[in-house]
Amino acid sequence: MTTVELPSAERVAERATEILAAVEADHEFPAFVAASLKYDSDWQCFTGSVVVAEYDQEQDKHGLFAEGLKALCLKAAMFEMTGDENAAEIPIAVPVDEMTHAMIAQPQLLARITARVGAPIIHQTDQEHTDWRPEDFTHQAYRAAWGEPPARFWIDADEVARRLKWLDEKYAAMGFRKQGQAHSFRFTADELASVAA
Repeated sequence: MTTVELPSAERVAERATEILAAVEADHEFPAFVAASLKYDSDWQCFTGSVVVAEYDQEQDKHGLFAEGLKALCLKAAMFEMTGDENAAEIPIAVPVDEMTHAMIAQPQLLARITARVGAPIIHQTDQEHTDWRPEDFTHQAYRAAWGEPPARFWIDADEVARRLKWLDEKYAAMGFRKQGQAHSFRFTADELASVAA
């Protein structure tokens, strides 16, 4: 197994800011933003943005989009410098990672933009890391590029786990199990009786 030499956080930050500026300057960027934000009824889940305190999708989606784009640009810079997809999957905070899923769900737009920019976007679910923690490599590179990440969205992995444990108890009280991936509702007439047609 070969070891990949990692670039400095400062080098990654410098290149990520260049990639971000090029992406935002692309003529299809407004369409990419609109398409990503329109995906809002599909990209929320029981474990992502819901860990943000007093989350409101309509109010928070623009901030999350900005953070998701920065995260993708950091990963693109890492890939460009290492040529290694694993190394490029740097730790990302859970709510930010969830937003990136809405962004990569616009494959044609994203592919055209990144082809013109010359920086492929890296994201693969089985390799992603949502174990972001303050002062890790991602934090250092982000801070060097754009200053401190907003604490509202960049939530420490241990705190995310604590909030998810609390949410699991709330979900279970409503009949959801496995963080919303299972339930025992049968949608019988009796169960649905309180819902107006």
